[in-house]
Amino acid sequence: MKKKIAILGSTGSIGKTLIEIIKKDKKNFDVILLTADKNYKEILKQAKILKVKNLIITDKKAYLNLSQNKLGNIKIFNNYDCFNKIFKKKIDYVMSSISGINGLIPTIKIIKFTKKIAIANKESIICGWNLIQTQLKKNKTEFIPVDSEHFSIWYGLKNFKNDTLEKVILTASGGPFYKTSINNFKKI
Repeated sequence: MKKKIAILGSTGSIGKTLIEIIKKDKKNFDVILLTADKNYKEILKQAKILKVKNLIITDKKAYLNLSQNKLGNIKIFNNYDCFNKIFKKKIDYVMSSISGINGLIPTIKIIKFTKKIAIANKESIICGWNLIQTQLKKNKTEFIPVDSEHFSIWYGLKNFKNDTLEKVILTASGGPFYKTSINNFKKI
């Protein structure tokens, strides 16, 4: 039986990577929903390749441009208030990879429609973890962190009791200081 999935942020780097994985094994996946902000040409291309029936494109101008294409039986929406129209029952998996804080509300809204949610958006986790966790528990949805930092913390702390942990220290493996010499840190 095909796994039913949705990709929030399908035109970003994580979304595109997941699309490439799915393309190699299309017979085992039924992509129910793809979302993007502005990249209507890419999302339309993805929808045609994977035979996706539902698209959300949040930028008004991009939405209007997409609406002018011959879409056949593809439904397009302009915001995340449409999940009740798209999902009749829980799907198997959601990849939440909308970048920045813009990913928080769609992530919270889609949790009740999926059995598992992979979140690649650290801003949503950092800013809205209590809200996310409440929805995960309420809807019995499994959480899988995808980005390296929050996956490492989640995996490393799986078997710890909160009262036995004093602090978590993350080393800076990348980000804005990746190629900054140690001498320049004094100026930061």
